[in-house]
Amino acid sequence: MNRATQLFLFLTLMLWATVIGGIMYSHIVYFPPYLGHLPESTALLNGPYGLHDEIIWMFIHPVLILSLIITVILNWKLKKRRKYIFIAMGIYALVIITTATYFLPELFLFAKSNESNAMTPTEWIKRGQTWQYMSWVRGAFM
Repeated sequence: MNRATQLFLFLTLMLWATVIGGIMYSHIVYFPPYLGHLPESTALLNGPYGLHDEIIWMFIHPVLILSLIITVILNWKLKKRRKYIFIAMGIYALVIITTATYFLPELFLFAKSNESNAMTPTEWIKRGQTWQYMSWVRGAFM
């Protein structure tokens, strides 16, 4: 094993830990007050000092994907490592697909919930709680 193999494996693990840490932080600190008080709580996003965490997510995901690709290439000769890296890549791909098809569209709806009269606040809160539960499942899967 050369040094680059080890270095990229370590880097990928650190990036993966950063993603999971960000997920944990969001679910423990941010989502309960936000999704538990819709539609009034959209001020957390839309107010003058609204939280814009999409900046970190738009940065970390491409870097992690690139790191995973480089890591699998560098570790190709190590069959056991390669297998686990591919498992991680598969899990990550499934999570990204479900995030793009369900979780992000729902977050966009939540952000505009104060502009919509389609649902009552109670219905928004219930929808937010369902989203949180499903997102905990997604995070545990990762």
